[in-house]
Amino acid sequence: MLYHLVKYLSLHFDIPGAGMFLSLSFRAAMAIILALAIGMIFGRRIIRFLQRKQIGEEVRNLGLEGQLQKRGTPTMGGVIILISILIPTLLFGDLTNVYTRLMIVSTVWLGLIGFLDDYIKVFRKNKEGLSGRYKIVGQVGLGLIVGCAMWLSPQIVTKEKLDRNAPRAHVEYVNDNGQRSAVYMAPAEKTVNTTIPFVKNNEFNYHWLVPGDSERADLWTWLVYVVIATLVITAVSNGANLTDGLDGLASGVSATIVVTLGILAYLSGNVIYADYLNIMYIPMSGELIVYAAAFAGALFGFLWYNCYPAQVFMGDTGSLAIGGIIAVFALLIRKELLLPILCGIFFIESLSVIMQVTYFKYTKKRYGEGRRIFLMSPLHHHFQKKGYFESKIVVRFWIVQLLLAAITLVTLKIR
Repeated sequence: MLYHLVKYLSLHFDIPGAGMFLSLSFRAAMAIILALAIGMIFGRRIIRFLQRKQIGEEVRNLGLEGQLQKRGTPTMGGVIILISILIPTLLFGDLTNVYTRLMIVSTVWLGLIGFLDDYIKVFRKNKEGLSGRYKIVGQVGLGLIVGCAMWLSPQIVTKEKLDRNAPRAHVEYVNDNGQRSAVYMAPAEKTVNTTIPFVKNNEFNYHWLVPGDSERADLWTWLVYVVIATLVITAVSNGANLTDGLDGLASGVSATIVVTLGILAYLSGNVIYADYLNIMYIPMSGELIVYAAAFAGALFGFLWYNCYPAQVFMGDTGSLAIGGIIAVFALLIRKELLLPILCGIFFIESLSVIMQVTYFKYTKKRYGEGRRIFLMSPLHHHFQKKGYFESKIVVRFWIVQLLLAAITLVTLKIR
């Protein structure tokens, strides 16, 4: 809102510093600073409110060291993250930008699903929380919204930089390090292309999954894309939810992921860098750097209170929203096929649960008793059972996530 106010006033008055305020880098810096401040300053007040209302975590005794000491720790702290994201985004973001709008909708949508789940657990005393099928319905609903917006919105397009003498080339003016530069661009295209790692031609077209070139084939291609978008959102959201089991684990891992996605959004939204790296140029997607900055600031601000020993837990209000937001962000910048690498921690945590449950059921059916691959799942609990200190597990997972983020960025050039 401040962005639009300053933009309006600058058209009618000579306001010193208006150009700086409207710049993407300045607004991103202000977003991360404000998000950090909200999380660190108002986070304390929210934690005290949760304590007064006795909104504490009910901990089942799973035989893990130090587990019962966490009983009564305030939960639903994900509210701190959501507030810290939304306020800076609303103040410094371009609210006419379709990508910003989709991220705001996704944040509120998933935050409400997680909040409802925590509300049922805490106030209704139902340890199961919101039924799994209702969570899936909510995640599928968001997948349909995002997928259909990618399909139908005329603002969501890709462009290609061309040589000056190319037949379809037309001149556009872009901001290159503060200078107004002319570039020659192809007309905007509505595509279902996405980035795929480790191949020379680093774009994958979902149309390849549907045979034929008719209008019906194009329709089926978009329907396939909507289904894939829904699966990506559901998978990453649940992966983040499973990772949220140790103090600071999910928030620290997610912060690294978000910073990486912010870098990718900036590169994809700048025609100069996109052309240099030979990646898709996505007009207006650079605005997502403001949201990414607010998101990263919110996570670091929350980590101030969530690091070991945690003073507050994010609950499903935070973990479901974090994973889903990451998935939507990746879809918007056409980097969803990089998520198995970038979100490798989420992927391994989910895989460990699937393997454990599947193997237990198989051995119980075959041998009459269930057997386990891990001492306990998700994977971080396996290391706890092996005697590793909680803080050591968390820091090592952070280090692995930094490595995965570096590999994800390197894939832009290694083909």
